[in-house]
Amino acid sequence: MKLSIGYALRYQSLQPTPMILNLNVHHTRAGDLIRADDLTTDPRVPLATYRDGFGNLCTRLVAPPGLIQISADAVISDTGRPDPVARHAQQIGVDQLPHDTLVYLLQSRYCDTEKLANIAWSLFANTPPGWARVQAVCDFVHGHLTFGYQFARPTRTASEAYQERQGVCRDFAHLALTLCRCLNIPARYCTGYLGDIGVPPVDAPMDFSGWFEVFLDGGWYTFDARHNVPRIGRVLIARGRDAADVAISMTFGPCTLESFRVWTGEVH
Repeated sequence: MKLSIGYALRYQSLQPTPMILNLNVHHTRAGDLIRADDLTTDPRVPLATYRDGFGNLCTRLVAPPGLIQISADAVISDTGRPDPVARHAQQIGVDQLPHDTLVYLLQSRYCDTEKLANIAWSLFANTPPGWARVQAVCDFVHGHLTFGYQFARPTRTASEAYQERQGVCRDFAHLALTLCRCLNIPARYCTGYLGDIGVPPVDAPMDFSGWFEVFLDGGWYTFDARHNVPRIGRVLIARGRDAADVAISMTFGPCTLESFRVWTGEVH
């Protein structure tokens, strides 16, 4: 299966404004690209790339005063299979976890584990450790939160999502992965493309999607508390502790996002 993926973002700056962008397909999927997701700007400005501490490919630029459009239009090959399910995957004791997974047990900007630890154990202490426990977390979050773009708020933490019982995909992911961390399951935030492939189309503008991964039985597995079913055509862009690590753009000066368009769909 082939997918068309891309974006067109327009920013308005009052002065020369440095920016960091996290928009390229993750290096684990770069080999699947049929047409590269080269980032272009209008007007053209010098670009520099680097890999951050999580291995994500980031782009640096200085936006000139006025409007700048940042865009890419790529085609990627996909298996066409839904997210893998490994129901027998077991949880690993903290003392046996690989060193590089331990950071995903810790509190982070949006994942305030100390406020949810008691809640997590009161809800899930009697669930079987491993895949079944993570699925129980997803089932709970999926039913506990109401999804709506009107509920978006960039400052909402996992504990606030739990209390407010509403949010967007990043809030579903933050709450679910924070509960997993409270249960000693390493969990990390993911962002990327997810189109309406194999499911009824949604009558709403497309956006980048947020989900999470957990470490079980020596490997990382995808979970999605918002949709709560394995999905087809998921294309990873970046991973981190939470959404703060994988923001699509960071601006260092007055800057307004004037328009935002994302697309992903099957190429027939």
